[in-house]
Amino acid sequence: MSQFETITLGVEDGIATITLNRPDRMNAFTLQMMDELIAAFDQTDADDNVRAVIVTGAGKAFCAGADLSGGADTFNYEEQKGNAPDPLANGVNRDGGGMVSLRIFRSLKPVIGAINGAAVGVGATMSLAMDIRLASEKARYGFVFARRGIVPEAASSWFISRAVGLSTALNWCMSGRLINADELERRGLVESVHAPEDLYPAAVAIAREIADNTAPVSVAMTRQMLWRMAGASHPMEAHQLDSRAVQARGASADAKEGVASFLEKRPAEYPNKVSTDMPAFFDWQGEPEFR
Repeated sequence: MSQFETITLGVEDGIATITLNRPDRMNAFTLQMMDELIAAFDQTDADDNVRAVIVTGAGKAFCAGADLSGGADTFNYEEQKGNAPDPLANGVNRDGGGMVSLRIFRSLKPVIGAINGAAVGVGATMSLAMDIRLASEKARYGFVFARRGIVPEAASSWFISRAVGLSTALNWCMSGRLINADELERRGLVESVHAPEDLYPAAVAIAREIADNTAPVSVAMTRQMLWRMAGASHPMEAHQLDSRAVQARGASADAKEGVASFLEKRPAEYPNKVSTDMPAFFDWQGEPEFR
């Protein structure tokens, strides 16, 4: 795995851990962190040894939002010019948090957020593209954009209402207030709340359950099928995709192994690999052009 400056990436026994690593700045988000997060997910997707990805933060925060050291023009890309994430993409400066969320959305590996502390601004919104979120008792979320004179980003207007419903999403985003761990759990944004020392082990336990018992290609397909069909206009779209997926997987070596291992009462050893064996009938990581 490559070395980074604003994050760390390690793999142990099939589980990758991406740690936001600017603890002296509460892991505040920068364009370098954006680039490194995208590169890290490129690496975890390409590595067949990685079965699941955990994302957490170093120190007391998960991510305190955008680094505001640039002062009043932090969010003014017209003033920052070349510092924008993607200058002049059809005349629009693309949002860096959105580029990270879209990359997480395209992941072929399950993504588990271990939210260890403050998750504010982009720290909150980037986590919405993760599949499962666990929180420390010390975690606080803040969709604070209206309190900074801006609006939610990181494609969160697509993700957040799917996670907590429209009314809660509007409440949190229009008020910009801080949300404690108990409310996050009650509203369903996080699956469970843990003592700080128990948070990462709880995330590993979920990752381990996936890594030890499932077929990697089936998990990659399932992740993309559920996320993409969340925005489908009719269940027929899901039926069309499901039918092709069931046909492809049913004829695979993985399916044969899954049945045989069940009948023989032994652990399965799935032969298919995400890097080479994703069925070709669907563009699993495709996305529309930015316009």
